[in-house]
Amino acid sequence: MSEQEKDKDGLTRREFIRGGARGAMLVGLGGAAGGLIARGASGDTVWQIDPDKCVACGNCATYCVLKPSAVKCVHAFDICYYCEKCFGFFDLEAAEVDAGAENQLCPTGAIKRREVRSPQYEYSIDEQLCIGCGKCVKGCAIHGKGALFLQVRHDRCLNCNECAIAAACPADAFRRVPADRPYLLKSKRKEKDQRH
Repeated sequence: MSEQEKDKDGLTRREFIRGGARGAMLVGLGGAAGGLIARGASGDTVWQIDPDKCVACGNCATYCVLKPSAVKCVHAFDICYYCEKCFGFFDLEAAEVDAGAENQLCPTGAIKRREVRSPQYEYSIDEQLCIGCGKCVKGCAIHGKGALFLQVRHDRCLNCNECAIAAACPADAFRRVPADRPYLLKSKRKEKDQRH
């Protein structure tokens, strides 16, 4: 390489370009980290489902840009009666109280049933299997106490500027909430207030 190809600091063009590319990469990583920090800042908002407005229409499973959906069913244990025949678990048409797949409402088997003591059962949600279809939520709301409800899980949600599920929600149940308080939960107190 000739002395003419070196700049005044003694760098070749190739070394200069390589150094510039490294610098650009570091700036990009810094910007990405800053974006993640800003996303979690207390002034930011995230999408969430108001459980009091949700009608469990099934749009959360089909309209989310993620497959499976970032929306998952959650269980408010303080509302639940630990029924033998939970209508969030069992299909209303189920002939018997048998936990066989043909009698279950959930299409993916995401609701797990465990006997606490006869005739009481505890139901829990395997979020890895839940697709956010809302079938269990609807069954529990119509024939039970409404202990099952849908929530956006923020460890999965991309927090899209224009949420496809929110745009398709017939009940206008999606809203922006503070990022430092991202969940709208049901409670026994709310459930009692709704009955009176």
